[in-house]
Amino acid sequence: MKSRLRTIFWLMSLCMLGINGFQGYWLYTTYQLTTAQFARTAHEALLTVLQRQQLAELQALLRPAAGPEAYGRVALPVRQLDAAGRTRLRQLLQVGRRVPASAVAARRQEDSVAQALLHFLLQSSDTAPTLNLSHLAAAYQTELRLRGAEAAFRFDTVATAGPRRALVLPAGYAVQTPPVALPALPRVAVQASFQPPVFYALRQMGGLLAGSVALLALTTACFGLMLATILRQKKLSEIREDFVNNMTHELKTPLATVTAAVEALQHFGALQDPAKAQAYLAISRHELERLSGLVDHVLHMAVAEREPLQLAPETVRPAELVAELVAQHQLTAAKAVRFAVEVAPAAIRCDRLHLRNVISNLIDNAIKYSRDQVTITIQGQPESAGWRLTVTDDGIGIPADYQPAVFDRFFRVPTGNLHLVKGFGLGLYYVRQVIERHGGQLRLHSSPGRGSAFSFWLPAL
Repeated sequence: MKSRLRTIFWLMSLCMLGINGFQGYWLYTTYQLTTAQFARTAHEALLTVLQRQQLAELQALLRPAAGPEAYGRVALPVRQLDAAGRTRLRQLLQVGRRVPASAVAARRQEDSVAQALLHFLLQSSDTAPTLNLSHLAAAYQTELRLRGAEAAFRFDTVATAGPRRALVLPAGYAVQTPPVALPALPRVAVQASFQPPVFYALRQMGGLLAGSVALLALTTACFGLMLATILRQKKLSEIREDFVNNMTHELKTPLATVTAAVEALQHFGALQDPAKAQAYLAISRHELERLSGLVDHVLHMAVAEREPLQLAPETVRPAELVAELVAQHQLTAAKAVRFAVEVAPAAIRCDRLHLRNVISNLIDNAIKYSRDQVTITIQGQPESAGWRLTVTDDGIGIPADYQPAVFDRFFRVPTGNLHLVKGFGLGLYYVRQVIERHGGQLRLHSSPGRGSAFSFWLPAL
């Protein structure tokens, strides 16, 4: 069984790793594509801003002044960057400029306009005017916002003359646009470097990312739930097997004793000796009562599982119950037991019979799961609008791994196929049923080799 469970676990784990790995690779690839798309969008936005700036400079140059107008038409080559960053030559602009009417003739006026425009275009490639990067950055940020590609960036100028050098990303930046030549500065290019576009990627991949995370979480949860169910079923199977073994032993013992007593009466002349006959009959009666008690106990637990316990609340003095039970266990215990009782006199309302059984079960467990000698301390006092009782022993203790399950039905701390202390695992389950039915709480503090402390609190009904 363990080998099969181990095989199933490793196969399922391998399957989960494969699914998560492929899903993670797909998300990473999608993120890379989204980052590349962001880089293209940023580059196109930079080209647009630079072209817009070039047109603005030309419009400022050709803006008419005050005075009469003279018009002319001239074919001029004008440089304009296309989407790929290449220079195109465009044929013709219609230009107009205001000049004084008495300055020159109409022909001279047309020539003056052409010469002024040519002078600007030529001088822009031979001089080094000042570049306003802050103005360019503001326009670029606005363009990025319009395209939905906002991210923290910085501008850098790059010299285009001389040998090309590999572009190095500044520290903390992940995306960089190609250098774009400036129309007014032919030997200078500008490029933008961006920090990781996380928010842009989240906006673009939001649906995919949320769906993938939900799918992975659901798959992992199903895997964990299925594994927990398998382990729980395995645990229940072991508990059931242990219960059947103990029940078989407990039922066979009184039957074997009664059978031996009857055979003695029938075949060994015990009937002729009234004293022996009474002794055998007393033994048989005791074992039959024990057998009946075992059966009633199991049936009672089965009924309690389907229907809640029926309580008959009455005024009970816990100190009196504890005194009766201590005296009873001192007489019936098969080992040396020393009691230390500190129960404050008080009166509470609860079911007397069930409370008596609860305290008796706790004392009985403290005696059974201890060494040859045991000291049991019983403390009881009012607490938080109720009453608390604690039964502490110096027995073998309970490992921490098993403490959450000690109040489950049929549960016993695993000891292999050997159980030196017989039982069905129903005593503490019954304790939990009674305390919860009263609206109380249970606590357990235990350490292997140092003993256990069972405590319950009942509200003031």
